[in-house]
Formats: sequence, C-alpha cells, structure tokens
Amino acid sequence: MNNNTDNRNMIYFLIISMAVLAIYQFFIFGPQQKKREAAAQAAAVASSSAAAAGLPMSGVSTTLTREQAIAATPRVTINTPSLKGSIALKGALIDDLFLTKYDKTVDKKNDPVELLTPAGAKDAYYIQSGYIAQNVPGMPDANTVWTQTGGSVLSPGHPVVLSYNNGAGLTFTRTLSIDANYMITEDNAVSNASAAAVSFQPLSVVMRSGMPADAGKNAVVHEGAVATYAKAADKHGMSDYRTDSLKYKDMAKDKNPKAMQDQATIGGWYGITDKYWMAAVIPNQAQSVLFTAKANLINNVPVFRAGYVDAPVSLAAGQTWTSQSHIFAGAKLTAQLQAYEKDLKIARFGYATDWGSLQFITYPMYWLLDKLYGFIGNFGVAILALTVIVKVVFYPLAHRSYESMTKMKQVQERLKPKLDAIKKRYPEDAQKQQEATMALYQEEKVNPMAGLGGCLPMLLQIPVFWGLYKVLQLAIEMRHAPFFGWIKDLSAPDTTSIVNLFGLLPFTPADVPLIGTILAGPLHIGVVAILYGCSMWLSQQMSATTGIDPMQKKMLAFMPLMLTFFMAHVAVGLIVYWVWSNILTVLQQYSIMHRLKVENPIDTGFKKLGEMMNKDKKAA
Repeated sequence: MNNNTDNRNMIYFLIISMAVLAIYQFFIFGPQQKKREAAAQAAAVASSSAAAAGLPMSGVSTTLTREQAIAATPRVTINTPSLKGSIALKGALIDDLFLTKYDKTVDKKNDPVELLTPAGAKDAYYIQSGYIAQNVPGMPDANTVWTQTGGSVLSPGHPVVLSYNNGAGLTFTRTLSIDANYMITEDNAVSNASAAAVSFQPLSVVMRSGMPADAGKNAVVHEGAVATYAKAADKHGMSDYRTDSLKYKDMAKDKNPKAMQDQATIGGWYGITDKYWMAAVIPNQAQSVLFTAKANLINNVPVFRAGYVDAPVSLAAGQTWTSQSHIFAGAKLTAQLQAYEKDLKIARFGYATDWGSLQFITYPMYWLLDKLYGFIGNFGVAILALTVIVKVVFYPLAHRSYESMTKMKQVQERLKPKLDAIKKRYPEDAQKQQEATMALYQEEKVNPMAGLGGCLPMLLQIPVFWGLYKVLQLAIEMRHAPFFGWIKDLSAPDTTSIVNLFGLLPFTPADVPLIGTILAGPLHIGVVAILYGCSMWLSQQMSATTGIDPMQKKMLAFMPLMLTFFMAHVAVGLIVYWVWSNILTVLQQYSIMHRLKVENPIDTGFKKLGEMMNKDKKAA
C-alpha cells in the first residue's frame, strides 16, 4: 500500500513538474530566448569572428618615465578649454591628457589632474583605436607610426587628420574632432586600391596598466570597468540596454564574468572609471560589436581593458569604407553626460555617474542640491538648505513622534518615585527590575513602547541620509568646494585634529615619529566631528528611554562617542549635514517639551546657569 502510494505520488510529482516546466518554457523562457536570439542575430556577423575578437595587449607599461615616453614618438598637441595633452603618432594613441579645470589638491593651483598616461610609461593609461585582420599584411597596430596630414593642434573647431598607407594598397585615414568639454569624434576611412577584396574589424579600447593608488578606498562609488550594452531586441527592433560594472580588485583577482567578455551587442559604450573621471569608447549606436571588460596579469601587473570590436568589414577593390565613433575622456559632470546622451543618442550615458540602487533617492537629492548650490553659490550652505527642506518634509511625522516621546517622559517623571522604589527593592537583579517595571506600566495603563515612536522618523531618514552620503561621495561639484573658515574641501574629512588642539600646537599629528599614522588615523578627530558627537548626545538626552534595558541604555550612551570617531573620517560635508539635522531635531524636541512643561536638558542647563550667575552677583 505504501509503495503504491509512493509510486502514485511520484507520478503526480513528475506530471506537475513537467507541466510547470512547459508553462515556464512557453510563457517565460521562450520569449526571453527569442529576444536573446534577436540580439545575437543582429550581431551575428560580429560573433562569427569571435576567435579574432580579442582586444590588443600591446603597450604594457615599461620603466620609462612620463617625459621619456612623451619624447619617444612624434605627437599632435591637444588644447581645449577643458583638456591639454597630445596624441602619439606611434599607434595613433590618445595617451596624454590633463584636466585643466581640476587641480590635484586644494593647496596647489595650476597643477591639473592627470587623466591619461603615455603608453610605455609606468601606470600607462590610454585609448587605442585600430584594426585587426587575418591574412592582411600591414594592418596598423600600436607600433605603426601615422602621419599627420591635416590640421596642426586638435582644438574645438580645428580637427586633425592622421593617415597611414600600408604599402599594399590600403590607405587608412583618421579625422579627429573635439568639443570644448570631453568628447572626441573619430571619423575613420579605409580605401582599398589593391586588386583584391580585404576583410578587417575596427576596434577601440581603453587600456590601463597597474592598480590605481586609491582603488578600493571608496566602497560607495564604483571604480573599475563599466559597460552599457543591449541585453536584447524587442519585436520592434528596439534594444533594452543595461549598465554593468566590475571593480578593479575583482578584475585583478580574475573575477571576470564571462558575460563581460567577447559578448555580442549593438552600440552601447565601454570604459574605465574612477570616482570623478572616466575614459570610454563609444561605437556607432547602430553598430553590431563584440565588447569585453576584463583584466590580464602581465609580469604580475594587472592590465585592465574595456572596449569593443566591430563586425567584420568586407571592402571590395576600389572601394572606401567610412565609420564614425566617439571617445569620452574627462570629468563625470552629470549635466554634461546627460547632454551627450541626448545629443549623440548614447544609451544610458548619464549612468556613468554611479547613482547606486537607491537612484530614486540619490538622483533627486543631487538635482535639488545642485539647484540650491547654483542659487546660493556655497555648497555647504546648500547642504544646510537641503537639510531644512528634508526636515520640513518629515515634520508632521516627526512632530507626532516627538510629542509621543515627550508625553512618555511626563509619565516617567510622574512615576519616578515608584520606579525608584523598584530599583531599591531589586538592587542587584535587573530581570526583576524589568518585570516589576512592566507590571507597574500595566497597572498605570502606560504603553512603554510609545516613547520609542521617536525612532520612526530616524528610520525613515536613513535612506535619505544614505542618499545624501552617496551624493557627497560621487558629486564632482563637491570636490574642492569650500564652506567657511578652515573647511576648504567639503568632500574630504575635516583637517583639524584634537591631538594638536586644532592647530594651536605647532606640529602636524601625522609627522610624529612612530605614532604619526595612529594620531592621524584612528585618533584623528576634528572640530566638526566633535560638534556632531555633542549634538547627538543632546538629542539623546531629549528623548525618553523608558522600556529600554539598562544594558541597552549603556550601549546607547556610548553611541555618540563611537560615531564621533567614525564621522571624523568621512566627508566633512556629510557631517555638516548631520550636525545641522541634529540641531534642528533638538530645537523641535525642545519646543514640544517646553510647551508641555517637561523637564529637559536645555531648560535645566539654563536654570543652573542662572543660579550660578545669581550666586556670583551675591558674592560680588
């Protein structure tokens, strides 16, 4: 009987499983597979040559200095309002770029940020566009020396023309144009004067040798490879794009997903990004390509690559092939990225800014903060204004919660004699104290959890806090933005330190022998962090703590001190926001407690101060 039942159940299970699989195949997997096949067919020509699609690995860093690498090849000067540098005629590499609108540090002016580093130098970082082909001699590569045949200096409105003749009937021409910001337009042409047809594949790749010095220090904003590509095409031929990323350290550890290697897609863009800067190659958005984002270990040095290879081109004798693509190399200014996305129809180019999974919070907060900054002219004051707006939005809920907490504090004061009696009755037994206290609350018909309602607005503000934290980390507008006094860069930690009494003592904590790294590291606490700790402590004192376990009370008492040390190492702009938020919270709590005549630290403090002043007057 049991065997028959088991067999029958097994049959039912198999039937149901097959039915579920059939439904999944027909309604879910089938349509998705068709979409994937549509994208694959659109790039079928490209994928047919996957074996030849590997991006180049030449130009790996050597021991040359930057100056030696610059001098090793003839160059074409780049000079725009935003960029200065040069193009190496050897390989036609864009490998020498400085961002003239951004200095490396706040203290040293006219020392622009270096974005790209020449091929052959240590930590080379450059962009290479070229061709690959099988059985076609003389194709230009990283060692080919091009000839400048048009223009002199690459600048807005003044393109330059590079040419190369392979001596076998093929002439390669590249016309480079640049705008006043960070976009380079590349028009390529290949003329076939030979007697036979040739086949080749254009390519473009960003290459970076060596791990960046600051890689991994910022866990909030993505740094590494980024790729935007079409997942699939729908029945109307429209592509569904997504943006994926790989961190430097994951790539260096060979954690390279196969989905980011030699994958067929249409258009998109592919690059390497840091916190504020990015270099990316952008194919024609209708072009079928194979894209790759990965790292290879060469001589124990990771070489990062992100780029694409076009579909094979078959060029008949006497014909000329032309194509246009783009290269981005510069600062990730959100408005500029969005303008490029709109004007050049580059899919999701605004997502070069890492808005994170809470984009619905981070982007609106960035937008509002940017508008306030444009109106006010001081980013720190804009943060204060944004804090007020957030407080106004949360005011009704916060007011109700704080009022509930205040009324709970009234109950605490009324029951204080009975609560003290319970403590005397069970001086060594915390469990008995808790049980007797809860029994007293039941007898008095008091809900001790009502006082914890004040946590609700804090919980609701956590996503907002995280959103602003993310914004302050990624917004390039915050970089080197001053506030007041000693605060010259709101995106960096507070430079003052309690160790040297905030600059009163004539030494720098980091320079102290043996313990300098500790004094400037874990023990570094600035003025703004201390203000944060004080404001948090005062906010805690204004809140009711009824119903909280004594051990939890002790832990909460340490929270302001612990967070003071933590906040000392984050962007000072974030701490300015949190201090100001705490102050507004305390003022709101005080207004309620003062109106309901509930004892609070502020009134108590003013009362004691008045008594001390009266004593001094009498003594005088």
